Amino acid sequence: MPASSPPDRASPTPRRAVFLDRDGTLNVDLHYLKDPERLELHRGVGEGLRRLKGAGYLLLVVTNQSGVARGLYTVKDVEAIHARLLQRLTAEGASVDGFYYCPHAPEEGCACRKPGVALFQQAAREWNLDLARCVVLGDRYLDVEAGRRLGMLTAYVPEPGSEGEYAEERPRALAEADLVAASFLEAVEGILQRVGKDSDLPGDVSVPHAGRAGSMDQRTAGGTRKDSLAG
Repeated sequence: MPASSPPDRASPTPRRAVFLDRDGTLNVDLHYLKDPERLELHRGVGEGLRRLKGAGYLLLVVTNQSGVARGLYTVKDVEAIHARLLQRLTAEGASVDGFYYCPHAPEEGCACRKPGVALFQQAAREWNLDLARCVVLGDRYLDVEAGRRLGMLTAYVPEPGSEGEYAEERPRALAEADLVAASFLEAVEGILQRVGKDSDLPGDVSVPHAGRAGSMDQRTAGGTRKDSLAG
């Protein structure tokens, strides 16, 4: 259930959003992060979120948190991390509009754990989103796969230092993502340049190499060409 609900969530006109992964994308992936004080934003995240918000995107975090099912931390711990993340973003003049997270373990076979799409579909209903004009931005192939299943533009930003850990999935992510970037900010540059060229996402466009505080909403649940920014 949500921690709080923005009063302007309902919109008669379909909206667009960027779905953001959490660990490894917005913040450094410390593996089963429990202590909010250890949260560290990746460089450029605040600026990138400000630019996406300025372009009219809703910003929604969708994250797998199997540590809950594994007994490593609680739902309360997850929400404390999200509160700290929002606090850190606010200090940089940025924010996100909501958090959606799956607390289940992979072996439970739920529909909400990425690359499952249940949380994306839930968000689409709650925020009146046009998924064909939305974007998924993450550091894992499961983010790319979820976005492709729903016809969204996909941006892949592998976290520095994770190459060995996720080596088996990296080739597929590189091959199938619409955008590949070396950093969060580069991914944002690519997304905004693509939208500027063609507002009907996704679509083909060449992308060169580049360089609000609010209430927190939290939810839990029981052949496109790739443009490479990373070289």
